[in-house]
Amino acid sequence: MTNDMTKGSPLKIFVLFSIPLLIGNIFQQLYSMVDTIIVGRFVGVEALAAVGSTGSMFFLVNGMIMGLTSGFSILVSQKFGAKDEDGVKKAVASNIKLTAILTIIITAIALILKNPLLLMMNTPDNILNDANTYITIIFAGIFTQTAYNMAAGILRALGDSKTPLYFLIISSILNIVLDLVFIINFKMGVAGAAYATNIAQGVSALLCLAFSYKKFEVLRLKKEDFNVEKDYYKTHLKIAIPMGLQFSVTAVGTIIVQSAVNVFGSNVIASYTASSKILQLVMQPLMSYGVAIATYAGQNLGAKRYDRIVSGMKVMNYITLVTSLIAAAILVFFAKYFVMIFIENPTDEIIGYTQQVLNYSAVFMIFLGGIFIYRNVLQGMGESFVPMMAGVYELVARSLVVFILPKYIGFAGICLSDPIAWIAASLPLMFTYYKKIKKIIPETQEGIATM
Repeated sequence: MTNDMTKGSPLKIFVLFSIPLLIGNIFQQLYSMVDTIIVGRFVGVEALAAVGSTGSMFFLVNGMIMGLTSGFSILVSQKFGAKDEDGVKKAVASNIKLTAILTIIITAIALILKNPLLLMMNTPDNILNDANTYITIIFAGIFTQTAYNMAAGILRALGDSKTPLYFLIISSILNIVLDLVFIINFKMGVAGAAYATNIAQGVSALLCLAFSYKKFEVLRLKKEDFNVEKDYYKTHLKIAIPMGLQFSVTAVGTIIVQSAVNVFGSNVIASYTASSKILQLVMQPLMSYGVAIATYAGQNLGAKRYDRIVSGMKVMNYITLVTSLIAAAILVFFAKYFVMIFIENPTDEIIGYTQQVLNYSAVFMIFLGGIFIYRNVLQGMGESFVPMMAGVYELVARSLVVFILPKYIGFAGICLSDPIAWIAASLPLMFTYYKKIKKIIPETQEGIATM
């Protein structure tokens, strides 16, 4: 069932669209979280550190994939908002072709660079082999990630956030079962966790693609639909490449941070891994709002309902503020209990490091929310340069903090790297949105100023 976001209450639209998306995002997080939990509890702290040490590398590739597939879906949402069915089919067809080509390129590059990256990140010798095994298998299965993200992005562009959710739930349950079988029964260690992730992701992709083709007539493409004008490819790439680079630039920053963390040894790596997983979990509502506002802005831009973009962002700002405060409270008060999920009988040292990271993140959570909302609304409106540059600002800020502060304040310098990076990225995004919207609707300047 598609969803026309060009009419109706923005609050109702966001709630109905975001809830299935949020549930889906949480289940998607289970892929990596279940790996981490089962590895940490049944293989050991060093194995947990090995999987965790590859997290930034995975984010580098997966971020590029998410950015590209999200970017390719923007044109689909704009054509859908403009009620151009032929345009929707061409946008989807060109999306599929570009995704296939880029999957091959990304996979090849990732497999070539994985070993140099592990060494460059100061991965400790005692976890290097396990880290290499895990990330090699994950990178070999990149096609499962691109297939699912492409299919889910297309459906969300049409306003359907429920279909991807159903298959994510199925595949998440499958992932848990396979993790337990491969790691506990077959004693496959970190390799078992990686195989389980790839198989489960592949199942969700196949189910999503097959069901979408059967259920949605507009997605039943014929051979002639793939005869697409060059302008479609140019528009896709113009939006998607900066989005992909934006995610990747952010990931480069996390690699730099991980390199600094690795110097502190396995216990700190395990603590930082746990805190990163916890943070990723509580930020899922904010990520869901970002996808919702991008689809909403794209459809209303296509329908030339610029006033609805303004009113929608006002509602989204309030939602984001409340959610950020709740997320911050969870990080501060429940960190200890989250750590116990990942590690059986964690030491006071591990709990202390994890709590320290999450306390700093909690204070600045509102800026992280701002990144998701303003970056995505700009991308939904076709603005790609500033969101990409925001990623650059984030990289520069994170790098400077990691290179300078730990020398003077130790691990606290690592903890501050994310919050300062969030501030550096969110402020230019906010400024650009209000500047852009004033140009589109001059008569709403006074109203926007009060927002």
